[in-house]
Amino acid sequence: MRRVVDWVLLVLALAALAAGAAVKMGRLAVPAPPLAFGVVAAICVALIAIRALPLRIRRPVVFLVTLALLAAITAGLAYFQFVIKPTIVKGFISATFAPKPTAVWAQPATYQQWSPQLSAIGSLRAYQGIFIAPQVAGVISAIHFESGQDVKEGDLLINIDDSVEQADLLNGQAQLRNADATLARQKTLVLGGNTPQATLDSALAARDSAAASVQRTQAIIAQKAIRAPFGGRIGIRSADLGQFAAVGTPLASLTQLDPVYADFPVTEGALGTVAVGQEVTMTVGAAPGQIFTGKIKAIDARVSADSRNVMLRAEFANPGRRLLPGMFANLTVTTGAPARELTLPRTAIVYSLYGDNVFVVVPAPKSDPGKTDAGASAAGGGLIVERRFVRLGAIRGERIAIADGVKEGEQVVAAGQIKLQANMPVILDQRPALPLPAQTPLQ
Repeated sequence: MRRVVDWVLLVLALAALAAGAAVKMGRLAVPAPPLAFGVVAAICVALIAIRALPLRIRRPVVFLVTLALLAAITAGLAYFQFVIKPTIVKGFISATFAPKPTAVWAQPATYQQWSPQLSAIGSLRAYQGIFIAPQVAGVISAIHFESGQDVKEGDLLINIDDSVEQADLLNGQAQLRNADATLARQKTLVLGGNTPQATLDSALAARDSAAASVQRTQAIIAQKAIRAPFGGRIGIRSADLGQFAAVGTPLASLTQLDPVYADFPVTEGALGTVAVGQEVTMTVGAAPGQIFTGKIKAIDARVSADSRNVMLRAEFANPGRRLLPGMFANLTVTTGAPARELTLPRTAIVYSLYGDNVFVVVPAPKSDPGKTDAGASAAGGGLIVERRFVRLGAIRGERIAIADGVKEGEQVVAAGQIKLQANMPVILDQRPALPLPAQTPLQ
C-alpha cells in the first residue's frame, strides 16, 4: 500500500510539471500561472521524501510541512482574489461593453486631371439695351407692339400725334413752291438785265429758308414715329393710347438678347492669370444642369480702390434667349493647362475650428496578449479609423483636392464619420448613405 501511494504522488508530480510546461508554451489555457503547477509538483515530491523519513523525524517535519502548506493555500487564495479574479472580471466587462464596429462608406483617394480655374460670381448684362423714350412731347396716337414681342431693326413701335406738324409741313411746302417760282422769275429778269443781282440773291435765300423749314418739320414728324434702333425683344410696356408722353419718358424697354454679356469681378492678384480670349463656363439658376461656354471679351482698365477688384466681361451665345439681363451667374475661368490633383469626395472632409481632417481606414494593430481594454476588441485583423489633418485645395463638383495628409489609394470615410472617434473599429459598407446630387446647389 505504501508503494502504491508513493507511485501516485510521483505520477501527480510528473503531471503537474507537464501541465506547467504546457501552460508556459501556450498549448494549455488555464487561469493559473505555470508556477502554481511547479508548486504542486514540489509538494508531491516533498510528500514522497517525508514518507521515506523515520517516524521520529517524520512528525516534526509533517508539522512544518502542514504549516507551510496552510500558508501556501492562504497565499494562493489571496493571489486568486486580488490578481486573477479582477483580471477575469475586467476581461468579461471589456468583452461585454466594448464598442461594436461602426458601418461606414469609404472611397479611395485618386488622382485626376484638373485644369487650374478661377471661380467668380457675376450678373448678366444685355449686349444692347435701352428704354424707348420720345424725343419730342405729345399724345400717343398708335402703339404697334405687344409686351414681350420680338422686333427687327427699323420696325415702327409708337406714333405720337403729329397733326400740327403735318399742317406745318403743308404750309412749308407751299411756301417752298412759291419761293421756287419767285427764284425762277428773278433768274429770268437778271438774264434780261431788268433787275439787280441782289434781288436774285434774296429770292435764293428765301427759297433755301423755305426748304429748311420743310426739312425741320419732316424731322419732327419722323421723331414722333418711334422706330426700333436695333433688333431685340420689347419688355413690358408702360404706355397707353391717348397718354401724354413728355420728353424722355420711358415707354418700354428694348433688349438685344443674343449674344449676352456677363460682368464679374476678380481680385487684383488674379490679373496675371486672366487674358482676353480665355474660355469661361457659366451656370445660372434658371437653367439647372446646363453649362454655357463663352470667352472673356474685355478687362476693365482700372482696379477699384474700394474693393481692390477688377471687372471682367465675358460674352456668351444665347440663341434660345434663356439668359436674361440681371440674372445671377456662377462663372469659372480656365487659367492654365491641366495638372494631376489628389482628390476625395467633398463629404469626406470634417471641418472644425482646430483644422480640417478626414478619417482614414487602416488595419487594426495586432492585439497585445495582456491587453483587455475596449480598444483590444478591434485588434487582431479588423479595421479601425485614423484621424488625419489635411490641407485642402480646389473644388470641382463633388470632389475636392487634397494638398497634404492623404496618399493615393488610401480608403477615406466619405459617409458615417459624424459618429466616429480616432481608433474606433469599423466595417466597410460600400452602399452610399445618401445618393449624390445631380448638381451642387448654387451658392
